[in-house]
This record gives sequence, structure tokens and C-alpha cells, in this order.
Amino acid sequence: MTAPASRLAGGSAIAWLVCALIALAQYGNFYVYDSIGPVADLLQQQRGFSDSQVGLLNAIYSLPNVVLILLGGVLVDRLGAARTTLLTAGICLVGALLTAFSPNFTGMAAGRLLYGIGAETFSIATLAGVAQYFAGGTVALAMGLTLAIGRLGSYSADMSPTWFTTAYASGWQPPLVIATVIAATSFAASALYWWTDRRQRGLLNIAPVAERFVWRDLLHFGRAYWYLLGLCVLWYSVILAFRSTFSIKYFQHTHGLDLAAAGEMNSYVFLAAVFATPAFGWLCDRLQRYAPFLALGSLLLPIALGLLALTHTGLILPTVLIGISYSLVPAVMWPLASRLVPPARFGTAIGLMWVAQNAGISGANLVAGWLNDRAGASAANPAGYDGMMLFFGMASVAGFVCGLLLWLTAGRRRHEVVQATPA
Repeated sequence: MTAPASRLAGGSAIAWLVCALIALAQYGNFYVYDSIGPVADLLQQQRGFSDSQVGLLNAIYSLPNVVLILLGGVLVDRLGAARTTLLTAGICLVGALLTAFSPNFTGMAAGRLLYGIGAETFSIATLAGVAQYFAGGTVALAMGLTLAIGRLGSYSADMSPTWFTTAYASGWQPPLVIATVIAATSFAASALYWWTDRRQRGLLNIAPVAERFVWRDLLHFGRAYWYLLGLCVLWYSVILAFRSTFSIKYFQHTHGLDLAAAGEMNSYVFLAAVFATPAFGWLCDRLQRYAPFLALGSLLLPIALGLLALTHTGLILPTVLIGISYSLVPAVMWPLASRLVPPARFGTAIGLMWVAQNAGISGANLVAGWLNDRAGASAANPAGYDGMMLFFGMASVAGFVCGLLLWLTAGRRRHEVVQATPA
């Protein structure tokens, strides 16, 4: 992890220009990641892909980051945030090109793998870039805005079947070409950020400080941190594997929605998070309570999945619950992490959480795809999705248990009022 120790010496207009360019770059990064879900059914119909193969297209994104995310901060320190952003945005663009224009599954998987290699380090670099140009009370606002714009990219990907009906009517490839064009826009924004940063370098006084990943530091983390890590892995694995890979297809085959309606329904999760995540973060800071809100957010996910799989109440209520969960958990998880470990080991703690999270997301995508294929899940056999939903439901319940244990261990008011390391 990288912790930039100083701020831009120039005017705030340049800082906000950098923030806008980074936000635009993040928009493209989020869009490309979520571009697989809307074409999942088309890939099966037109290219004969199995659910295991569709799941692998997103799982393979996370696989390299089980290791590479530990090196991301070092790369930012060596090359600088702007140069690393430009480099990784270029890698992401090449990955998007391969995904859209490869003649077979192997080529598409290679494209997604290459995209994954660039995308997570890209996220670290953009985070470091914002931190270098902002300080004090504005850094959280700037980071929140870049995340919100990034999530608009995910919303746009889900809405793309409605916005680009002609492209989707033409087959699986035109939507992925659109994603490639958006990846090119992200690369252009990254290039402008790099150029702006290079011009301003004479005004900068930046001294990034790299925190090495020290394995023995793991021995000093308390129980509450491990409960938080367990919740992080389980919750992110379920919500991203379901929402970003299988939910649109699930809505089509089990609830009878067409592609456009399914994408629109799925998009509401991210649209709500754009506005609600900063609001929940502000509320938790205001009340100085974190673990209870985290437990509540983790509870909403298994409830929503249960409503989807076991009832016929429609999609509105479970989608709203997933949206609240997706807004609440990220807003609380990272501030709470900073309260559970000392600042000197915060980089190690977050790095380990990201490593485990990527491993979990990959595993969840592969398991869900295998379960669907094994049961023959399809529009003609909607019951075939029961195994996937049971798997997601059990994992999300286990995540809630971690959240509950965290609340009981280090979630009382006296623990959360002051920053401390739990025993």
C-alpha cells in the first residue's frame, strides 16, 4: 500500500482537474469489469459458452490479483501514481480489445486475465493520485466522488442493453466493442492526468512512503480483524459474483425478464450506491458507530437472496435490500478497519484483505458456474439455479455471522469511540 505524505503545492483548480480525470478513468474501469454480465446469455446462445466459462471470464480477473495486489503499492512508489495509472490503463485497454475481438473462449479469457492484471493496480494508483493532490478534510470527499463516478460506470454497463439496443440486437460482440471504446476513453483520461501531473511536477513536494508487507505483522492482529476479513471475503464474493456475473441471466431465466429489463433491474444496485454510500459513511462518522451498521448491512444480503430464491414477491424488494447492503457495507468496512489495527500496520491489513477478497471472488464465480452447469440451469430449467442460490445464501449467512461476531468482539460504543487495537 502507498501512503502519500504530502499534497500538491499548486492551486486547487489543478487538484480538482486531476480528480475529474481520475474519476473519468475509473468510470471506464468499472464499466469494462461489468460488461460481461449483460452479454452472458448471448455468449451462451451464440458462442456456446457454458456457465462455468462465463463465470471464469470474471473469475480470471481476480486470480492474478491474489498475488499482484501486494506488488501494486511498490509499483506506484517506483513509477509514481500518474505513470502507473497510465501504464495499467493501457494494459486494461489491451485486455478489453482481446476480449471483444478474440475468435474463441481462450482469447477472451486471456483478455480478461490481462485486464485483471492492470485493473486492481490501476485502482491503487488512482487512490494514491487523489491522495497526493488533496489533504485534510477534502481528501475523503475527493475519493468518495471518484468512487461514485466509478460506480456510475457499473450502472451504465447494466443499462447498456436499454441504451444500446441496436448493438445488443446485433449479437454478443458489439456490446463488448462499446466497452472497448469506453476503455479507450479511460486510457485517454489517464494520459491527460499523467500529462497534467508531469507539468505540475515542479510544484509538487511528494514523498510517498511505502509500507512493506511484513508477514510477522499478521501475528499481532486481534480477533476482530479476522472477523472483518472473513466478512470482507464472504460478502464481496457473493455480491460481486452474483451481481456482476449471474444476476442478469438469473433474472431472465427465473423471473421472465428480457435482457433490457434484467439489466435495468440489476443497475439499480449501483445507482443507489452512488448516492447512498457517502451518506452512510457520513452517518456512521456522525454517530461514531461502525460494527452495528456493518452487521446490519451484511444481514440484508442473505435476506435479499432468500426472497429471490424462495418467494414470488417480485424483484423490487430484494433489489432494494441488495442496494442498501452494497451501499452500507463498503461505507463502513474500511473506516472500521482503520480502528481495528494500528496505523503502522494498516497497509498490511488492507493488503491482506484485498488478497483474500480477490481469491474469494474468483472461487465464488467458478463454483457458481459449475453448480449451474451441473444442474443444467437455463430458461427451460430455472430450478437449475437453486444450487447456485443455496451456495450464495450459505456464504452470505456465514458473512453475517462474521459481522455479528465482530460486533460482539469490538463493536461496543467504548471500542468505537476511540481508535484502538483490540486484544
